[in-house]
Amino acid sequence: AVWRAEEAEVGDPLIENLEALHAKGTDNPGLRLALASRYLASGNSTAAVRHAEAAVALDPQYSAGWKALGRAREAAGAAVEATQAYERGIAVAEERGDQQAAKEMRVFVRRLAKAAPR
Repeated sequence: AVWRAEEAEVGDPLIENLEALHAKGTDNPGLRLALASRYLASGNSTAAVRHAEAAVALDPQYSAGWKALGRAREAAGAAVEATQAYERGIAVAEERGDQQAAKEMRVFVRRLAKAAPR
């Protein structure tokens, strides 16, 4: 993967440092989750989706990654895809015994369902 300087948020040294780590060849679900979270917080949902997708591709059993992917897709306006990510995350969390993560993602799914046009 190539570091995309145009995605680094000006003035966010954490994103710049994380991207620099990634550019040096470090790639793991935790790094991708951190990047997704920072990009989401900065309002760059496109970059957040890309990094969250990479996190779950690297570890499909990473419930935090699925939650981040759902949040990023939701921020990008992709409610159906967000729901799919949350539902996969719920299944993964339940398999791993992480009931709190499953509960949080169920709340997000319900909120999306209520907001959906009928």
